[in-house]
Amino acid sequence: MAKAFTNRRIETFEEFWLFYLQEHAKPRTRALHYLGTGLAVAGIVFFVTSGNPWILPGVLAVGYGPAWIAHFFVEKNRPATFTYPLWSLAGDFRMAFSWLTGHIAEDLRRAGVHDSAH
Repeated sequence: MAKAFTNRRIETFEEFWLFYLQEHAKPRTRALHYLGTGLAVAGIVFFVTSGNPWILPGVLAVGYGPAWIAHFFVEKNRPATFTYPLWSLAGDFRMAFSWLTGHIAEDLRRAGVHDSAH
């Protein structure tokens, strides 16, 4: 699959979304992201209910840890967080929502990711 966005700055979130999906082409990468996103959401709920600010570093660790492991060891690419931190965070949640609502296969096809396991 050709990467359409490697030589220029991405200007819109919709462009970023397609790039983001290309950077998450392998099912195991996406699965580790879903895990991290779910753990981060649970951690945020725990923080809100407890009010303990020491939970926040743990939220970052459990949210980003699985995702970065996926990029470095499964996908073997650089996390988009390093270049597009806010869009990457939004992409994590959009990808999880797309998966939970059954639209991930359609989104992956639109991004040019040809992967039968989604």
